[in-house]
Amino acid sequence: MNTGITDKIFIKEFCLSYGEKQILESISINIPQTMITAIIGPSGCGKSSLLRCMNRLNDLVPKAKVEGQILFNGKNIYAPDVDVVELRRKIGMVFQKPNPFPKTIYDNIAYGLRINGIKEKKRISEIVEVSLKDCGLWNETKDRLHTSAFELSGGQQQRLCIARALAVTPDIILMDEPCSALDPASTFKVEELMVKLKEKYTVIIVTHNMQQAARVSDYTGFLYMGKLVEFGNTDIIFTRPREKLTENYISGHFG
Repeated sequence: MNTGITDKIFIKEFCLSYGEKQILESISINIPQTMITAIIGPSGCGKSSLLRCMNRLNDLVPKAKVEGQILFNGKNIYAPDVDVVELRRKIGMVFQKPNPFPKTIYDNIAYGLRINGIKEKKRISEIVEVSLKDCGLWNETKDRLHTSAFELSGGQQQRLCIARALAVTPDIILMDEPCSALDPASTFKVEELMVKLKEKYTVIIVTHNMQQAARVSDYTGFLYMGKLVEFGNTDIIFTRPREKLTENYISGHFG
């Protein structure tokens, strides 16, 4: 399916299984670049599994088997010659629960830069500042950069994790229910941040929150029992879905 604009990821007839259990079945989506794409659906439908497949975190699951292709910048990310470490640098992940490293605020962001070969202190400090500014955290942290990241609030920790992902200059940011552990005020800040990030990045978010998907995303895909039921412009999905199953899920008349 063609969105009519430049696509960043092509998912073609993609299947995932864990042993005998089929998780995803013949998924095909074109993810548009510098947009926010939301993946919605009931618990256990394969949303997070699909997200994790996009930077090969499923490699860490015993007995995981994939079929089909996920093309990133024209190359199948499951090809044998793909550098998985580099892939995860270009396709960053922000998890459901904030997971800052047990380090200072500064070192949380500097860590990824150092392991990617950046040694110059001035350059690292510049990137730390830009990343925190991009996430709206600079003014809140500039006077305590060398204190523990665990001293930040939950919402601040989640924005720090986003800043950490941005520091290594990804193309795509995957977000797996990034607001589910946050209060409404922190959720609002993260949603504001998502909208700002799409000026530079392609953002793909998994969410249970229908209102959040409607508020922040440009495109939405609805998964049910491991299959893609419908994908398209968010406004159309939420107001004029093609499939009755999509309409029932969005309206709450599900089952």
